Amino acid sequence: MRPDYLRPVRHVIAGITSVFAAAIAHAESAHGIAMYGDPALPPDFVSLPYANPEAPKGGKVVFGNTGGYNSLNPFVQKGTSPWQLRFWTHESLMGRSWDEPFTLYGLLAESVETAPDRSWVEFTLRENARFSDGNPVTVDDVIWSYETLGTEGHLRYRGLWDKIDGIEQTAPRTVRVTFNEPDRELALIAGLRPILQKAQWEGKDFANAPLHYIPIGSGPYFVDSYEAGRYVNLRRNPDYWGADIPFRRGTMNLDDIRIEFYGDGTVLFEAFKAGELTAVREFNADKWNTQYNFPAVQRGDVIKTEIPHGKPSGMTGFVMNTRKAPFDDWRVREAMLLAFNFEFINDTITGGAQPRITSYFSGSDLGMQPGPATGRVAELLQPYTNDLPPGALEGYALPVGDGTARNRANIRRANKLLTEAGWTIQDGVLRNQNGQDFAITVLLQQGDSEGQTAMEIYTRALERLGIKINVEQVDSAQFAGRNAELDFDLTFFRRALSLSPGNEQRLYWGSQNADTQGTRNLMGVASPAVDGLIDAMLASESHEDFVSATRALDRVLTAGRYVIPIWNFDVGRVAHAKELKQPQSLPIYGDGPEYMPQVWWYEE
Repeated sequence: MRPDYLRPVRHVIAGITSVFAAAIAHAESAHGIAMYGDPALPPDFVSLPYANPEAPKGGKVVFGNTGGYNSLNPFVQKGTSPWQLRFWTHESLMGRSWDEPFTLYGLLAESVETAPDRSWVEFTLRENARFSDGNPVTVDDVIWSYETLGTEGHLRYRGLWDKIDGIEQTAPRTVRVTFNEPDRELALIAGLRPILQKAQWEGKDFANAPLHYIPIGSGPYFVDSYEAGRYVNLRRNPDYWGADIPFRRGTMNLDDIRIEFYGDGTVLFEAFKAGELTAVREFNADKWNTQYNFPAVQRGDVIKTEIPHGKPSGMTGFVMNTRKAPFDDWRVREAMLLAFNFEFINDTITGGAQPRITSYFSGSDLGMQPGPATGRVAELLQPYTNDLPPGALEGYALPVGDGTARNRANIRRANKLLTEAGWTIQDGVLRNQNGQDFAITVLLQQGDSEGQTAMEIYTRALERLGIKINVEQVDSAQFAGRNAELDFDLTFFRRALSLSPGNEQRLYWGSQNADTQGTRNLMGVASPAVDGLIDAMLASESHEDFVSATRALDRVLTAGRYVIPIWNFDVGRVAHAKELKQPQSLPIYGDGPEYMPQVWWYEE
């Protein structure tokens, strides 16, 4: 059965005549808050539509991560922690439904209230909300968490703090956050900040705490045991405070979750085949079709499940560091795109089974349209004419190869562009007028066999252009560290994007943090057009204007030639033990940590 995974969003879109509903005369408390219109679920909803409220509790599962970890604090910039922790051990005031573009429902907070213009938002805590040690979640904890994460936490949390004019307690269980700029999304972003326990950190260095000092959360799971770099064991809290609230019914059903760490993906896959792991996600369609026929699959002990979705493609590929030569020149970046023989590489790695990403929001209504910019999109681009990369107004499409290994026509075009940019072949080596070699380092993570294969093919093409290329494969900690330090020329890159893009766009490609270590803007985009279009997107007063602003942004980013895109993950693929069960309904966002294992259950 193929579920109608766009069913929920159709209802939302059909009712949208404006991105924001007309302001009501007085603010009122509500059970949820939507970026567009009203929440789809009524105040008396029983559970999320993609959860099974009758799902049984119990069972132990084992998942695998590649690399290692040196921190169990996912909220600070320092160190590498298991990515799952912030999803399973901690909670925010509101929780996101992945069956709607961007809607939040009460989690730690029982209700939310905003000003008509959303210049402030007020949350009222549930009286029974508790941390895993049994202590209540208080307004003091909320205020401390916002300030601490905003000043000492990971960069992903700091942007909001700069936009907060004040945060105060207005009732015994109520906190109000007032903003210093007009941005209606801020009320939702505030609802998604993780809440930590203030008392735990009194007199301690939050940003530099040692491995054994694990943040106490209010989530369904807590860290039960661990061995540094080898495993982390999470146990479901038998006294979890929120087991019966609507947002949590039918979720977090597994008793024990163990995360084992492996040196690379190949070893992890062999462990899964041997029955040491309960489930894996597969991102390669060809491998899914050809290598998942081992005995456990044939016996029916392992099930292959495909999970469709309706979200944008996002951007996956190899990002170029534009902060320094040679990638500060768009002609060089276009030459790199021309030399990347996607059709041949895709056929080699995925069997040609996965479509190429064509822009950041491709596959959705938010994606740029082919041909010259027209209508409102052209109007939004016009003020930045002098700042736009070639093709943004006229129309731009990624280079297409001829499918052969040599890719001669595109190599000739690449050579011409490099010559125009001042790079010529001298004694078989590409050099500029100062005699400097065109030499780049590609940074990959150990175990990235697909990236390694792609680079082996790409290297041969670049060598034909006289480019020297050095591919470095490092462990996960080094990979994260060097990305944070911006120590790369070319590196693997992934940014997932939603049906409701917002302030996170500033983190991904805004100029404010372009040169800050730890930035999410790995390519180093510093463009007035990009900044202005993000502002226009956030200030949109109609659905049509919002779509136009996003399409315009998509044009500028794609024509900027910052990333060499690869294939789109057009469907989620999960191979799992037969005992792992899933609900019949799927969210529009498809698979993710909020879906598997969050709403799955174990049943003998």
